[in-house]
Amino acid sequence: MRTVRSECLDWLLIWNRRQLEKVLTVYVEHYNSARPHRGINLGVPAAQGEPTPADLAQIERIERVDVLGGLVHEYRHAA
Repeated sequence: MRTVRSECLDWLLIWNRRQLEKVLTVYVEHYNSARPHRGINLGVPAAQGEPTPADLAQIERIERVDVLGGLVHEYRHAA
């Protein structure tokens, strides 16, 4: 509860219940699939498997994806 409040809700102005539900849905998805956790050696709870090492060409094609209007940034390989 403290994490979602300090990392998400303290930074957003929520207007109604529908917006709150959408924000919490997006944040929980990010929290469980992309955010590193210290308690599990900086892994993510729902990891998609062991990634393959990237070569130089892949590293040059990294894109940033903004989550929750730019509050959270995720990085992935560009297509």
